[in-house]
This record gives sequence, C-alpha cells and structure tokens, in this order.
Amino acid sequence: MLDAETIFRVANLLVVPGWFLLTVAPRWRWGARLVGPVVIPAVLALGYVALVAARFGRGSGGFGSLAAIAALFADPYVLLAGWIHYLAFDLFVGSWEVRDAQRLGIPHLAVVPCLALTFLLGPAGLLAYLAVRSAARRALTVSE
Repeated sequence: MLDAETIFRVANLLVVPGWFLLTVAPRWRWGARLVGPVVIPAVLALGYVALVAARFGRGSGGFGSLAAIAALFADPYVLLAGWIHYLAFDLFVGSWEVRDAQRLGIPHLAVVPCLALTFLLGPAGLLAYLAVRSAARRALTVSE
C-alpha cells in the first residue's frame, strides 16, 4: 500500500479539475454532469473502499462515542479515508449545486461563492447555496 501522505496528495489533486470545471466552465457538457458528480467521486470512492477494506477491524475505536471516533481516526489510513469521504461528497454536492442552479436559472456568479464554501467548509457551502436558492425561488424546497 502507498504511504498515507502520498495518497492524501493524489486525492487532493484529483478533485482540483472537478472544482475548476464547476467554477469556470459550468456549462461544459461533461463537467457538471459527468466529471464532477460521477468520474472523480467514483475514483475517490474506490480509494475510500480500498482503504476501509485494508484497515477494517485492525484498529481500536468505533462510532459509539466521540472518544471512540477519535481512537478510530488515530490510524492515519482511517483518517485519510475520512478525508477522501469529504472530498468525494463535497464535490458531488458542488456538482448538484451547479446543475440545480442551471435548472432553476440562478446566475452562476451567485453560485460561485457557494462552491468555494462547499469546497472549503462542506455543509456551510450547502447552506449558503440553499439560501441563494431559497432567495431565487422564494421557497425552500428541493423536490421539484
């Protein structure tokens, strides 16, 4: 297995093209519909599954308490799997934000700050997008 630091660097670099496409080329046919939400998250998901499978049952910790989670994430490969989880899901959410905004006619410039927040702070970016979406639609619904 590659060392955790190398995998970390590769995973971080892997998401850059997806975020770049969502930000500067949101209408490119393959960007927000394939590269961002499918290809890159799928590659990250494969890495995540490989890390989890390789470390499953090897360490201490669990999900029953905050202390158990801290013990679980003391293993650098498990911590790395958690980071890859963030990278994959944040990019998937950012891709949804772009597609949803396009569908609703929300100007892309209003979405770009939300993308930056989603990239850096995940749920804060989603919350920002939902606020932009709500203001544009004058309603907070996502099941249209």
